Amino acid sequence: MSTTVLDEQAARATKARTLAVRSPRPRRRRPGPGRPVPYGWAIGPVLLLVLWTAGTGFGLVDVRSLPAPWTIADTAGQLIDNGKLPSHLATSAQRALLGLLFGVAAGLLLALVAGLSRVGEAVIDGPVQIKRAIPSLALIPLLILWFGIGETMKVITIALGVFVPVYIHTHNGLRAIDSRYAELAETVRLGRLAFVRHVVLPGALPGFLLGMRFAVTGAWLALVVVEQVNATSGIGYMMELARTYGQTDVIIVGLVVYGLLGLVSDALVRLVERRALSWRRTLAG
Repeated sequence: MSTTVLDEQAARATKARTLAVRSPRPRRRRPGPGRPVPYGWAIGPVLLLVLWTAGTGFGLVDVRSLPAPWTIADTAGQLIDNGKLPSHLATSAQRALLGLLFGVAAGLLLALVAGLSRVGEAVIDGPVQIKRAIPSLALIPLLILWFGIGETMKVITIALGVFVPVYIHTHNGLRAIDSRYAELAETVRLGRLAFVRHVVLPGALPGFLLGMRFAVTGAWLALVVVEQVNATSGIGYMMELARTYGQTDVIIVGLVVYGLLGLVSDALVRLVERRALSWRRTLAG
């Protein structure tokens, strides 16, 4: 084989290698759920509304059992105009916020005591686990005997439904802190208060915020029930009164209000979680 032929083959091989290097490799799809969908939290509720509208529009749903969305909107407008819905909503919000405040404070305090002390855990964790196994609503008869049927019983019932998830997730967050951080704090001679501030609280924050998401939902769930126990105001009272008179549309309005309150509350906690834990790299994006 002549030198010219060998030179041509070598040149072609060099050119092929150069093209192979320059040609971009196909990008592999990154494992995971993908990029966040803009306003993804609203897609599910909007789809439910579309199905509801289509079902009633095509006669697939009995409007006597489930009125059409436009009927519900008209009823809500009337309740807003006559002032009934804002008044009941203000009362319900006050009860829920008070119960949430006391429940979160109790759950956080107990979790810190149990998470930072073996003695505290031995004293507190057992009773809390027992309470966890007993639904808060099952305690309503006993709470009525102790506190009557006034506002105190309602707020305490909501607080009992709130403090357990806050305690469970905060306590779990405390126990999940890497022990190497404690060793590092001991090495640099970090004081007790400084250790709590710089290690314990940041480490427990993800668990606490997760517990808050369950807590806000639990507050509205408990509120639905306590407002139907000899109440004279609130969204639950409005729904119970509507049941007596067979006003299905008013009942649906109350359910929609409860659903929106729960959705907005959860969205606010998730917003705080995203801002406070911006340093974490997770699949949520």
